[in-house]
Amino acid sequence: MAPNVPAMRERFAAQSVIEVLLLEQSLVPPRSPLARFFGRSPLGADSLAWYRGAKAEIAVGMLLAELPVEWTIFHALPAGAEGTEIDHLVVGPGGVFTIQTKLHRGKRVRVAGRTVVVDGERLPYIRKAELEAARVTTLLRERMLLRASVRPVVAIVDARRITVYQKPAQVKVIDAEDLRPWLLTRTPVLEPVDRIEAANIIDSPDTWDALPSIEPDALVSQFAALEKSVRAARTQRLFWVPFGSAALIVAAAGMPYLITALIGLGGAR
Repeated sequence: MAPNVPAMRERFAAQSVIEVLLLEQSLVPPRSPLARFFGRSPLGADSLAWYRGAKAEIAVGMLLAELPVEWTIFHALPAGAEGTEIDHLVVGPGGVFTIQTKLHRGKRVRVAGRTVVVDGERLPYIRKAELEAARVTTLLRERMLLRASVRPVVAIVDARRITVYQKPAQVKVIDAEDLRPWLLTRTPVLEPVDRIEAANIIDSPDTWDALPSIEPDALVSQFAALEKSVRAARTQRLFWVPFGSAALIVAAAGMPYLITALIGLGGAR
């Protein structure tokens, strides 16, 4: 086993994303007192997407945490040399599932076979999900007898609507809120002894060539502090909204008089 690398089940939801987020955020200059006063977000332009992604993965992780004890849950598994990861992986009576988390707040998601379109943009979710599941299937079959292949899932968070015109052959595209009940209704394919064996294989850092990471407690603490700053900035911005609205009303009310005065000045020339 690699030195100083904890078991994979000790990794928490969005751990890898938070590591990148905090690195990006470390490059962002501190906000000025005036920026803080008006509630400018502490997040940098390159940090925002990572922050939203982390929040989405954490939300899905919380949903998965409600699965019964027969299910073993993993998060943020390193899946390749290029820094890619498997957001979530679960092992239960219904089999082994890799789960991608995708945040599309308020957007319309359309699925037609291997095509996923979000507000007119075609995204390669199906292919990526298939590759993740295929890799885990290979890893497990090299180490145990696994009859059923790993099932890939794409969990969409906060979409306005998900419309499936044609189901993908292998990948389940689902609203994250429906993920837990869907998993629980899968036909049992793994006996308890097989679930334990698969979970132990996945739990081993050697399976993933995992490297030491930042201390989880430190990551959680830093992310919590960043969340607190983001919430405080949002609250501060909301404080100024009534004043901005009042200023617009006053400006709109005074506009006819201003126009009349300008016309009068023009006529006096």
